[in-house]
Amino acid sequence: MKNQDLAADYLRRADIRLKAIQVLFDGASWADVVRESQEVVELALKGLLRACGVDAPRIHDVSDVLLAERGRLPTALQPQVERLAQVSRSLRRDRELAFYGAEDLTPSAFYSREDAQAAFDGARLVVTVAKPVVDPQPRR
Repeated sequence: MKNQDLAADYLRRADIRLKAIQVLFDGASWADVVRESQEVVELALKGLLRACGVDAPRIHDVSDVLLAERGRLPTALQPQVERLAQVSRSLRRDRELAFYGAEDLTPSAFYSREDAQAAFDGARLVVTVAKPVVDPQPRR
């Protein structure tokens, strides 16, 4: 599979997952919103990197790669690279905690509506920024 095809697949899947996150948000499942938002960000950023000719490693947080390869990204995207990296880094920290919790932490009790809103907003931002790079000529 070519990089562009894989990039488009990643973005399509990320976009569909945004709809699933809305369902989780509407159900007040804050921890699940955080976890799924991380996965959306991971897919979208990996799609963005692949669309720019960068093979993304098989890790959950590609912020370091994004920053290191910023010169290969479109010029119009440059002002947003730091923010995209910050969203990825922040959500990566919550990936396992939001899903499994910890000995002294239950995810459903720990995450708030505000946490979920921030995660969801970050996921939407990343998909919105990546979409025109991955699929510059959207299908109708």
